[in-house]
Parts: sequence; structure tokens; C-alpha cells
Amino acid sequence: MFPMERLKNISQREFALLGMNDMAYVKRIVVNDEAKFAIFSADGTQLALAPSEEFAYATIRQNDLEPVTVQ
Repeated sequence: MFPMERLKNISQREFALLGMNDMAYVKRIVVNDEAKFAIFSADGTQLALAPSEEFAYATIRQNDLEPVTVQ
């Protein structure tokens, strides 16, 4: 099966694991009326909470992952 055909037929679990070892997601959240930036693994597990977006990105890169922002 060609790679694109394989991607069209992956399970929800396989989809959730895509990028698990390569990327982390940053999402702005509000905690106690203050903006914070949550860091999540590819499967949606929250890994950390950062005081700024820059800090979140630096933390992700320091751990050899590629940061991705979600809204």
C-alpha cells in the first residue's frame, strides 16, 4: 500500500500517535484570569504549563521536539 493510501485508512489510535516522538502542541489557556501556554504531546496529554509562548517553544525545542501552535 502506498503511503498516502495508508494514511487514509489509519485508525484513530494510529492517527493520535502520529508525531508522538516528533512534535508537541502549544495552546493558550487562561488560569486564574492569567494567560498561560499549555504544552501537549501529540496524543493530547498535557505535559507542562509555561508562562509565555516563547518559554513554551523553548521548552519544546530543548526536548528535541518541533513545536506546533493550536488555537
